Amino acid sequence: MAAKKQYGNQSISSLKGADRVRKRPGVIFGSDGIEGCEHSVFEILSNSIDEAREGFGDEILVTRHADGSIEVEDFGRGIPVDYNEAEGRYNWELVFCELYAGGKYNNGEADGYEYSLGLNGLGLCATQYSSAWMEVEIYRDGKEYRLHFQKGENVGGLEQKDCRRKKTGTKIRWLPDLEVFTDIDIPAEYYRDTLKRQAVVNSGLRFWLVDEASGQREEFYYENGITDYLKELAGENTLTPVQFWQAQRQGRDREDKPEYKVKLSVAFCFSNQQHLLEYYHNSSFLEHGGSPEKAVKSAFVSQIDGYLRQNGKYLKNESKITFADVEDCLMLVSSSFSTQTSYENQTKKSITNKFIAEAMTDFLKHQLEVYFIENPDDAQRIGEQVLINKRSRENAEKTRLNLKKKLAGSIDLANRVQKFVDCRTKDTARRELYIVEGDSALGACKLGRDAEFQAIIPVRGKILNCLKADFDKIFKNDIITDIIKVLGCGVEVKSKANKELSSFDLEGLRWNRVVICTDADVDGFQIRTLILTMLYTLTPTLIEEGYVYIAESPLFEITTKDMTYFAYSEAEKTKILQKLEGEKFTLQRSKGLGENEPDMMWMTTMNPQTRRLIQVSPDDAAATLETFELLLGDNLAGRKEYIAANGHLYLDNADIS
Repeated sequence: MAAKKQYGNQSISSLKGADRVRKRPGVIFGSDGIEGCEHSVFEILSNSIDEAREGFGDEILVTRHADGSIEVEDFGRGIPVDYNEAEGRYNWELVFCELYAGGKYNNGEADGYEYSLGLNGLGLCATQYSSAWMEVEIYRDGKEYRLHFQKGENVGGLEQKDCRRKKTGTKIRWLPDLEVFTDIDIPAEYYRDTLKRQAVVNSGLRFWLVDEASGQREEFYYENGITDYLKELAGENTLTPVQFWQAQRQGRDREDKPEYKVKLSVAFCFSNQQHLLEYYHNSSFLEHGGSPEKAVKSAFVSQIDGYLRQNGKYLKNESKITFADVEDCLMLVSSSFSTQTSYENQTKKSITNKFIAEAMTDFLKHQLEVYFIENPDDAQRIGEQVLINKRSRENAEKTRLNLKKKLAGSIDLANRVQKFVDCRTKDTARRELYIVEGDSALGACKLGRDAEFQAIIPVRGKILNCLKADFDKIFKNDIITDIIKVLGCGVEVKSKANKELSSFDLEGLRWNRVVICTDADVDGFQIRTLILTMLYTLTPTLIEEGYVYIAESPLFEITTKDMTYFAYSEAEKTKILQKLEGEKFTLQRSKGLGENEPDMMWMTTMNPQTRRLIQVSPDDAAATLETFELLLGDNLAGRKEYIAANGHLYLDNADIS
């Protein structure tokens, strides 16, 4: 048996150079899948947008090449490439080969990028590091510069020659690396959506998309930015005309933090046919909102509620409107810019600046107050529509709750079960309930499961022997009643004791599989048997119809340099060891469920492709009862001895599924 690997002073290492991105792309791009690959494209595009916003270049060309590579060309000043005295390196090295190097760290100062989308000095270098290859052309200072990179490494240094081309700018073409991302086939729709959004928030900036494979060339351009965009979407039939407001503010997020500038612009209208909310900051689409969303919610609810109160529009004792009532008829696009930005993470899908939220809230409240005073007809239409939305929502909610009470029966009781962890899908044909042994196993299963279709309920403490206890005692047992509530089908026994649990109805069962999951030891077998006894006593139809399963836990883990094997019996262990003859390995008794890593729990117990389930399907109910009584008799020592020797055979007619 091989010695355990030591964890000492030499065990700590750090990623260097391109490996910092290539081996952990999710850290920079938020994902190693297609979303991460898409974000790497946006990092390059954002640099070109920043140049154009500073007044250098009025169009950007994006090309999808037939070989899967991407090209972004702008007509800005061109990336600086010469020697940087302050840093002691060439600028092209800093920009393409050094994370956290860029020209936007002093963007609060007059000579830098004032309102910049790319702030962290990560994007260009990170995209270069994550590419199979990258070709760069830079035109500036009357010269043409070229750079070539292969898998994060520069090849051939900086090439330069004199150039008569008058237009300056940067052209970057690269192929995302399949060794870094799991998928690099970015759909054309991503480019269309992204370029359209950027045209919306960068008024007067023209974007071109060229698709080499299809030969299509598309233009994205909005002369008046978010106003034209909203008019395009809203059409003619709106409750109110499109309003456009803008302002500039200066402030700080905290007393000890420096001041920064904020530019705010909002276009909105009200409609009883559609709704829309889109937030942008420094031209990045804020999918998760953050500060601007917070401001819009606060300001619109406050001012519309104030109008309704002042004009006596609420009924007596009627509750206040919520943003859901406003949102249902509001079409709004917000575009803000700031010289300091706190993004939630590198993917820039949400901002958290406290001052932006406060400044925008005050700005919107003031503008709405003036708007309502100057446009009383608009204010009345808005107020009435929001009240219609509110009252419709409340009536629908009341109807839904009444219907739920009628139909749910014991199903609704699952919401009140302690430590029950539900799954997301409502499709009963896919839902699986794991009944696990204790809180530690609950934690391991919760982390290792597929939350889409696998739910968990822990058995806390020792469960009653339902063959020996009377119903009065059974239905006072929290563990048993919790399991029955979560099952949702009620019980098949008539007793005054089960007031809260409905009579049995198989249609009410919320699960396609009920899986008993306990440790592969004597205590685990005992708990498993007690749960089966409970199900056999209270809901025998679930066993007869094949809904009840046992999750087999491995007895041994056999680990080699390259792989871990799991043995579920002594025979399997012997077979694996014979197969590994001559190899170094470690053999250990498998841990309890609560000690397993989530990946191990998923692989051995919960993954439908690799787990082992025993379907409990007794053909002879009397024989099953006899077996249960043998296992749950009065002789505790004899029972433990029997289970230890024969536990895996305690159901003679179990079928592997």
